[in-house]
Amino acid sequence: MHHRIGVSLRVLVAALGLSSICFAQTGQPSEKKKSPADSSTATHLSHDLSGVWMQYDDGTAPGFARMNAVDDRTRPPLTPWGQEKFDAAKPLMGPRAVGGQEDSAALHCDPSGPPQLLILPNPWEIVQMPGRTFMFFEEYHIWRTVWTDGRPLPKDSDPSWLGTAVGHWKGDTFVVETVGFNDKVWADLSGNPRSEEMHLTERYRRLNHDTLEQQIIIDDPKSYTKVWVSPPKLHKLEPKWEIAEWFCASSELQTYDKDVRKPSGGGSAEPGK
Repeated sequence: MHHRIGVSLRVLVAALGLSSICFAQTGQPSEKKKSPADSSTATHLSHDLSGVWMQYDDGTAPGFARMNAVDDRTRPPLTPWGQEKFDAAKPLMGPRAVGGQEDSAALHCDPSGPPQLLILPNPWEIVQMPGRTFMFFEEYHIWRTVWTDGRPLPKDSDPSWLGTAVGHWKGDTFVVETVGFNDKVWADLSGNPRSEEMHLTERYRRLNHDTLEQQIIIDDPKSYTKVWVSPPKLHKLEPKWEIAEWFCASSELQTYDKDVRKPSGGGSAEPGK
């Protein structure tokens, strides 16, 4: 496998619109987007979501999977609390991003979490077993448990990075509901907030053998005046890919400083430098 660069450098390069992005799993680019087959032809696949999945390339840069599973174009107005958090954020991407001034938690090796974890242009794997479904993310080698043993959502859980997730099938759609988040992670890399009141709903449907549809719905009354419903996002099955080893290390901050932050005129990401 090719050597994978640190998250901060790669995400920022992608945000700046460069198209020379490649993924470690394969030496060849992903196949071009295919039109999903009618879901009725894949009834036998409807409850089987297993495999390594990657976002379709639907951005303007060739070979780059646009991070629009949480879509700014459908974002409702912010509450006063949400606006304050948004204004204070210095994002990695979007029109407010300034090279060398980002304050994303990713630059300090803090964990990521949903929904941001679900939208980054990196592969992830679903593994199903009785009573639970696992989601393994190449990003930081994070793994997530979705309980499918019939338990209800907790009414008062301790805030955490990943929250507590439970899932159930509604026809051919796997519905995942998560609560119990902390407010230390943005909802996306543009600096849109998430709060401890967020109730996240994800809907997964396998359209055919090679195509998974994902929809993300954010109900966070502390951050937004209405429920934030993003359009469905398509993912492509990559049967020959394996999840690579990718951990956050302090040495990555040094690489980011040398290759991106200092050349762009910003200060050092390392404290005291």
